[in-house]
Amino acid sequence: MSYIKIWIHAVWGTKNRLPLLKEPVLSQVCKHILDNAKEKGIYINTINGYDEHLHILMLLKHDCSISKQMQLLNGESAFWINKNSVTKANFEWADKYFAASVSDDKIDKVRAYICNQQEHHKRYTFAEEYKLFLRGIGYENDLG
Repeated sequence: MSYIKIWIHAVWGTKNRLPLLKEPVLSQVCKHILDNAKEKGIYINTINGYDEHLHILMLLKHDCSISKQMQLLNGESAFWINKNSVTKANFEWADKYFAASVSDDKIDKVRAYICNQQEHHKRYTFAEEYKLFLRGIGYENDLG
């Protein structure tokens, strides 16, 4: 078995940034993603979001690429949301997402940031937050 420890902070939004994750939907979706991840051997440290997006702090599985792990989580969750009529409207995630590695010394800061989403979004929209993330890692273009 290979041993790796790569922390990933992933963020993805709903298609067209529709606010489909208002409570209690957000809690249901987060719980399902946690349960699904556990079944697939994916360790999620922290998960939270806001009306139109989710943040996850997780370890990358030794046998997964980031894109594969994202598909296992967001692709399956969209299917589950629609199958169980969790939202009134048809549910889709946006095609693009943000994912970045996190060093061990930043884990507590990222965890706190994810846990504080409701407070954070009293000041910033998801679009503003996303642009700040991209600017912070050297991308100036909006990946939407």
